[in-house]
Amino acid sequence: MTELPPLNSLRAFDAAGRRLSFRSAAEELGVTQGAVAQHVRQLEAQLGVVLFERVPKGLRFTSVGRSYHNRIAEIFADLRSATAELKPEPNKVLISVTPTFAAKWLIPNLPDFTFAHPNIDLRIMATEKVSSFHSDGIDLAVRQGSPPFGASLDVTLMFRQSLIAVAAQMFADEGDTPPEPETLSKLPKIHDTHDLWPSYLAQLGVKDQSARHLRLSQTSLAVDAAIAGQGVALVSRFLVTHDLEAGRLVEVGPAWDADRSDFYVLMPRTAKNKRSVTNVLTWLKSRSAPDT
Repeated sequence: MTELPPLNSLRAFDAAGRRLSFRSAAEELGVTQGAVAQHVRQLEAQLGVVLFERVPKGLRFTSVGRSYHNRIAEIFADLRSATAELKPEPNKVLISVTPTFAAKWLIPNLPDFTFAHPNIDLRIMATEKVSSFHSDGIDLAVRQGSPPFGASLDVTLMFRQSLIAVAAQMFADEGDTPPEPETLSKLPKIHDTHDLWPSYLAQLGVKDQSARHLRLSQTSLAVDAAIAGQGVALVSRFLVTHDLEAGRLVEVGPAWDADRSDFYVLMPRTAKNKRSVTNVLTWLKSRSAPDT
């Protein structure tokens, strides 16, 4: 078996490599600059390679040193992460949401949350992937779908799925009356991955007559494109409440309760004993739509 270098030498090499300075590494580790340099020299001697070039302004990796450091730094990062997970952080709450929910609802509402719960360290994981409450350390998740979600989860309805067609003011008729369905069918359309325009227009009794289509991977991008005047987007009302109130968007089509694929907050039942998690859940419920 290959003999491993001393841990102190590897720690010194990791810190020196991240900072490219023995002095900065020494400050991080709480030792002398000479001690860091000695540990690195011992490591180089044991490995039989030169890891750093000493230059006037600090250190520079050799090619083999850079390659070795990439591997060592990753290992130390994993060790730090694993150790941090063992330490209790009663005020930390990790919530998993989609990027669109994060950008268009959660972040705009964060000032209210921070004012209400200044001592809670709310951490946001924005991803389209299905997160694992156990392996990813998730405390809460907001997801769109239909129950049941699992016997081990407490499920709270947050928003009904109510879709509206929105656009910049330039696409609206004069006055407060939305365009007729026939007129709406001819406006340029902005699509997201849900691609609900055909179904939406069908329930209005018209077919799509758009001369231009823009297709994007996320609903949040579709909203931004609508604000920029690129066409009409079809989105959940709650996601564009701030934009409607600010006049950045206007409604140009009636609401449609699509497939009742609503938005829910999911929480493991084991998290009920964590006060910070239940406080976040209570806040989320307080900010949900009145008709939910």
